[in-house]
Amino acid sequence: MELLEQVQRKAISVMEVCIFFLCAMIFLPGIAASVHPVKAFLHHTVHLSCYFPNSQKIDVKNVIIFWQKDIHKVVHEVYYGQEKHENLSPEYINRTKVDMGKLTLQLLNAGVEDEGHYQCIIMQKKPEQSTEVIHQSEYSLHIIANYSKPEIAELHSGELKPNGYLNLTCSSSGGYPEPEEMTWLISHENITHSSTAHMDVSQDAVTKLYNVTGKLNIPVPTGSPTNISCLLHLREQLGSLVSVPLGIEIQEKEMEQAKINFFGPLIAVVVLIMSALLLGFVILKKKRNILSTNQSISLAV
Repeated sequence: MELLEQVQRKAISVMEVCIFFLCAMIFLPGIAASVHPVKAFLHHTVHLSCYFPNSQKIDVKNVIIFWQKDIHKVVHEVYYGQEKHENLSPEYINRTKVDMGKLTLQLLNAGVEDEGHYQCIIMQKKPEQSTEVIHQSEYSLHIIANYSKPEIAELHSGELKPNGYLNLTCSSSGGYPEPEEMTWLISHENITHSSTAHMDVSQDAVTKLYNVTGKLNIPVPTGSPTNISCLLHLREQLGSLVSVPLGIEIQEKEMEQAKINFFGPLIAVVVLIMSALLLGFVILKKKRNILSTNQSISLAV
């Protein structure tokens, strides 16, 4: 008889769990299940509350509390007052805690792979050995990792020349999610121009974090000093990150030297051509004079 009672109790337990999973996978009439967005920083603790009005009146020994991700992954389970670990998905073992007073799950050391849809369901035991869902909460978890401060690097070597080109890169790394866009800000003579940069984006295969790089190629600005900055626009309403401005100033001596370097060879070429033409003209004139003299002698004879 004792063996039969044990089998019956196990059968009831299995049936309750099966009903629980079924309820978790279908729409629950009359149960509020609006999705609440939750944002958490990488490696921090995520709090997923299952609290509801009058929840303090329930007896935890009379309910099943269940957290799951994307329906098929068991995150944590409290079964009639006792925490159960047999059905946990491997990635959540030793990573969860429950504050029973607040009915809140703590997910430790959150990673990018933890992003997704979560559900908390509370089922209450009825006198006739059945259970009913008395509360359901749903969450959409978004992980955030801070990008490094954008840094501008110069690709050219040596001093800038007024007639040359300025080649720059702007880089930021270790962030999540993928940024929205990158913008160059060029301030010259109290006027700021902006241009959207093409971003080269790469994602680390292990950490899942993003690295981004943008490029700028423009003629070297001359005249008044110029400041160039890089602006990284983030998603999830996280604002923007701006680099330290890069100052570009070409001195007047350098500009005059550039003019000399440009016009000097040009003038030399022009002088050389004019000299050659003048020499040719002189030679041609001498030949004509000789020819005229020879003709005069011939006529005299």
